[in-house]
Amino acid sequence: MQSDFLQHHVEALIFSSSQPIKLTELQQCLGEMLGAEVPLADIEGAIAGLTERYAAEPYAFGIYHLAGGYQFLTKPAYQATVGILLKQKSKKRLSTAALETIAIIAYKQPITKTEIEQIRGVNCDYAIQKLLEKELVVIRGKAESVGKPLLYGTSDKFMEYFGIASLKDLPQPRDFAAEENEIGPANE
Repeated sequence: MQSDFLQHHVEALIFSSSQPIKLTELQQCLGEMLGAEVPLADIEGAIAGLTERYAAEPYAFGIYHLAGGYQFLTKPAYQATVGILLKQKSKKRLSTAALETIAIIAYKQPITKTEIEQIRGVNCDYAIQKLLEKELVVIRGKAESVGKPLLYGTSDKFMEYFGIASLKDLPQPRDFAAEENEIGPANE
């Protein structure tokens, strides 16, 4: 298959997708359009070519791999400009309570509401409801404990929202630990 032809179609699919599009979704769309199965290796090659093209200086955006798929995103150099737009649309921001709740869910998942509340020390009904509405959190099933409480976990939209490819990209506790032998007053 001609690589330019495939690249153009892959580019159109990634561009038109409002969320990261997975390789299998690309393969299904291309297969239906062409009436024949397109090898994953060919699609990956087209993505690699596109990624290289958009890495060039004239483009303010590129193709990024996150949440198990591919998506066009603006480059970090344009963070301040995009930040202004996002600030103007800050209604969609997460509250401090929602951020605390989603952080607990991300690190401890699957987790029940009661366990989240024990960690936070306050009722989390509203925060969990808002996270479910924003599709950042999903119900992962029911616990085997008394009452069979719901178990919560993060969604692919969570990874997209925070710009990570997998949960392994979350900062680890060691990333927050104070350096030993620092110069300056000791915290007592």
